[in-house]
Amino acid sequence: MSIWSQAKDMAAVTPDQRNRYVDFLRAASILVVVTGHWLVAAAYYHDGTLTPGDVLELQPKTQWLTWIFQVMPIFFIVGGYANAVSLESARRRGIGYAGWLAARLHRLVTPLLALLLGWAALAATMYFFDVSGDVTRLASRGALIPTWFLAIYIVVVMLAPLTYSAWRRWDFASFWAFAAIAALVDIAFFAAELKWAGWSNYFWVWLAVHHLGYAWRDGRLGSPSRLLAFSTIGLLVLVFLIFKGPYPLAMVGSPDEGLSNTLPPKITLLALGVFQFGLLLSIESPMRRVLSGLRLWAATVLINSMIMTLYLWHVTVLVIIVAFAYLADGVGLGLEPGTLEWWLSRPIWITVLYAVLLPVTFLLAPLERRARDAGTPVPSAARQVGGAIFICLGVAYLALFGFGSAPLPGLDIAAFVFVVAGAFASGLLPGTR
Repeated sequence: MSIWSQAKDMAAVTPDQRNRYVDFLRAASILVVVTGHWLVAAAYYHDGTLTPGDVLELQPKTQWLTWIFQVMPIFFIVGGYANAVSLESARRRGIGYAGWLAARLHRLVTPLLALLLGWAALAATMYFFDVSGDVTRLASRGALIPTWFLAIYIVVVMLAPLTYSAWRRWDFASFWAFAAIAALVDIAFFAAELKWAGWSNYFWVWLAVHHLGYAWRDGRLGSPSRLLAFSTIGLLVLVFLIFKGPYPLAMVGSPDEGLSNTLPPKITLLALGVFQFGLLLSIESPMRRVLSGLRLWAATVLINSMIMTLYLWHVTVLVIIVAFAYLADGVGLGLEPGTLEWWLSRPIWITVLYAVLLPVTFLLAPLERRARDAGTPVPSAARQVGGAIFICLGVAYLALFGFGSAPLPGLDIAAFVFVVAGAFASGLLPGTR
């Protein structure tokens, strides 16, 4: 049976009470992220030299596009909705925190381990073939940038029972508490120049955004007109912060020297999330009717069944294609980035990348879909949390620096060992459960 037939069969038996729009937004947001990353990549081959580039830096006027392509807030909001549903389900079935966390970590970490193991093997091969450590670092860092999301999202998942309890007890006051802390951190970052404090906004900003998913799940967001009002407020706040405050225009990356909305996160991402979320939720009812059709819903089911694999491997595919193009005397990379010809070639470029990514995804996605073996002992909560923290620390380093040319000798190897040790402690490796 083909994978499309399997998706249609799964779609046909979907319970009526399932909110299909949640799954649709998750799938759509990941496709937007993947396409956006490929669109801004601007490698240029000229006179035998390959120059990596970013169109956001080469053409600053394009930075407004990131207000469309930065949809990670949507993914965190959808995550909040999904975590609320899973916590409610676990409570009904009498599943404790350890059992709940084991299932969540299994789905998130298993495809991540496949990517990191693959790049560790590739980095070791490049080392033994005397490839420059700088080249290895550049390639692996680019390929592993998507893993930053899991480094923080795993922490958000581990805290979900606490944050959901806070939401159920204090309602929107808990959301405003996280938002207020995030704003204070930004004030310290800019006014007091406490740059180190800004890194804590990986928690406060994304916990606040994640909280909006709880509000959605509880039906606390009101009518479409009210949602559009929220969206308008979010947009106005964002515009004020960008054009009257110290924040850069781009919502992705660091095209402005020394300043970024994402590294570390700023409250601009929260304002962007409110803007996008209010707009998208205002059309929830008609979209749920559209998703009642089998074809679109089956496509949504298919993408969600391999969503982490698709996301984690998309930059690796880009790196490999660029490497082969370079070895082939720069075929496909000879157009100067930012020119009219270069922009007109982007649909072909993105089509080629999807043509390579999809087979890779189909090959590796069974790892993501494989459920925990029935009857497998569940590691203790303390063991899982400790292991997950090790995983997050290792992943955070590799997302920042990759393999090769580590700031300190062997630090990349230590980070990889942290990930493996964390997976072992959490019972996520075969034979460790």
